[in-house]
Amino acid sequence: MTTILMASHQDPVDLWRDALAMEMPELEFRAHPDGGNLAEIDYALVYWAPHGLIASLPNVKAVLSIAAGCDHILADPQLPPHLPIVRMVDDFLAAMMAEYAVYGVLHFHRDMHYYRREQLQSQWSRAWPLYTPDTSVGILGLGAIGGDCARKLGALGFQVHGWSRGPKSMEGVICHHGPDGLLEMARQCRYLVCVLPLTGETRGIINERLISAMPKGGFIINIARGGHQVDDDLLAGLDSGQLGGVFLDVFNQEPLPSEHPFWQHEKVWLTPHVAGELMPRSCAKSVAANIRRIEAGEPALDLFDKERGY
Repeated sequence: MTTILMASHQDPVDLWRDALAMEMPELEFRAHPDGGNLAEIDYALVYWAPHGLIASLPNVKAVLSIAAGCDHILADPQLPPHLPIVRMVDDFLAAMMAEYAVYGVLHFHRDMHYYRREQLQSQWSRAWPLYTPDTSVGILGLGAIGGDCARKLGALGFQVHGWSRGPKSMEGVICHHGPDGLLEMARQCRYLVCVLPLTGETRGIINERLISAMPKGGFIINIARGGHQVDDDLLAGLDSGQLGGVFLDVFNQEPLPSEHPFWQHEKVWLTPHVAGELMPRSCAKSVAANIRRIEAGEPALDLFDKERGY
């Protein structure tokens, strides 16, 4: 019997239990803190598991992330260094993130930020729309999620640019890479959407240098990680008019402190880290598939690469 232990402070245990039972009936499911004999645990399915829990599983074969990123796993100082970590890559997650990206871009592109302010002042006035085929959107990150964002924004008629760490090619996307390519892309894009993994190289990438390179009055949508943005640089860009607005789903500190200036800033639209949710009914497919691969002696798909940071 193969056994999996789930540990998460926020994910629906019952939904995960039922979804995994449908995909892999032979899998025994346990939920922390009712793990039973921890020597019987083969796999850990986690999101911000208590520090030391994974190290207490003497026979665990792999840790599976209940998140697109793995920072919540790496934060455990007792994490066994050579244990395989499997990222969560899920088509439905990518679709949800792309929905949010499209919504964020269209929110600003169709002047909804302006009309909301007018409504609150009981004013009837019109803004003149931009011509979509002449408008560029830049996607920071061209992985599974960024690729889906790029395709869907391209289908709406935008000129789509994409930036990645190294060279990439994607049909219908003007691709850029490296430090010079980042600023080259930013100079051409009215909208920037961040879907990057958070690494040492990408931390603080949304900073004064990037913001200053954008056309005046541009907009940023961040649905990746709060660590990508420098809050003071965003606020300075908003207050100077270099940025016309930002749509933020992620923050350097979560929950966002009640005293943070983002809450009341008229050019900031924010949501509480909800751009993409991991739906157990969909994600259980990849969890089951990777467990079957490991049990068959095959490498798991979507393994976290510690050197790259994603």
